[in-house]
Amino acid sequence: MSAGPAWLGAAEAAALLHVSRATLYAYVSRGYVRSQAVPGSPRARAYARHDLEKLRRRTEERRDPDKAAAHALQWGMPILESSIALIDGRRLYYRGHDAVVLARSRSLQDVASLIWTGMFGAAFADDVDVGAALQGRPKGLSFVGRAQAAIATAAARDPIAADCRPASAARCGWRILRLLTDVATRAPSTEKTIDRRLAAAWRTGSRGVDVLRSALILCADHELNVSSFTARCVASAGSSPYAVVIAGLAALEGARHGGASARVESMLAAMRRERRLRSAIGARLHRGEPLDGFGHPLYSHGDPRAAMLLDLLRRTYAKSPELRFIYEFADAARASVRELPNIDFALAALARVMRLPPGSPMTIFAIGRTIGWIGHAIEQYATGQLIRPRAKYVGVVPGVAER
Repeated sequence: MSAGPAWLGAAEAAALLHVSRATLYAYVSRGYVRSQAVPGSPRARAYARHDLEKLRRRTEERRDPDKAAAHALQWGMPILESSIALIDGRRLYYRGHDAVVLARSRSLQDVASLIWTGMFGAAFADDVDVGAALQGRPKGLSFVGRAQAAIATAAARDPIAADCRPASAARCGWRILRLLTDVATRAPSTEKTIDRRLAAAWRTGSRGVDVLRSALILCADHELNVSSFTARCVASAGSSPYAVVIAGLAALEGARHGGASARVESMLAAMRRERRLRSAIGARLHRGEPLDGFGHPLYSHGDPRAAMLLDLLRRTYAKSPELRFIYEFADAARASVRELPNIDFALAALARVMRLPPGSPMTIFAIGRTIGWIGHAIEQYATGQLIRPRAKYVGVVPGVAER
């Protein structure tokens, strides 16, 4: 979905479709576009951006099908239907609930229940023991590598791994989440919840629990990002939830996706030694090096996930010298590139302020996003459809290569 508000005024709606207001009103009367009254303005009406973009997409497909298809794969028009996440340009919603509000008020299990079942309060019993999957893991691997190895072993030990019915997939998803937490903590714990187990292993104290829980929830889903699209493709083939998460992890680790947090970690470590941040940022930009962790194509007013986490850090670790540096750097970067921090920056900042182990931003991202991957898998299983787009051939014309 394109960035911007979920509802537009008449002038904006007509401009988006490149039509007159009269034509817009005709579309509304035919049921193509939903409209609603604007509070405080009896005559004014607002028009659903989702319907407008869907209508515009149809028009583009008729005029230039190739161009429309190519644009859809790069932050373009929606190509799959989902009821999980909505990004309206300012906020992120999970099944209609503001993700920031959920991060402040709900448990991780509540959010998993919402995304997987559409309601709060579902219980996910650990009815299959896959704990032995942690034995004999290869050493020297990243968190993602260790997690993939453990999940593959767990899948082989799970007699009902291939059961893709919604309730079974959800229970399997919870087993995978707990297994990923075991991989991350590398130590037994008496704590029962995932956020508390991570806090205990990383020795953050009790005040770190809420920060970690919020971060996990805010990472849970983000519409059809590359890892979630990968997860849906794998699920569409009828593969198990274990395979879905293994594939999602492979995509997440890429430098253009979740791996971006590692670049932010490195950048912050280098900038921490600088006394004049604006000069150091200017020098970095002059060398052609980007300021990773700033700006997001889907949020015109800044990433709300980052804003929430940075504010939570400010309230929880108000006296932290690292937090003071984080805010000074963010202010200097904003003055230079006119962009606000995104989730990658916030996760790296969280790790510095809370003194978490190197690579922990990726770990948090992966555990949280697993909730979304399982949710997308459940949705895709329900459709019974294989995701199989066509490719536009642009190679050598048959026959020409043989001459």
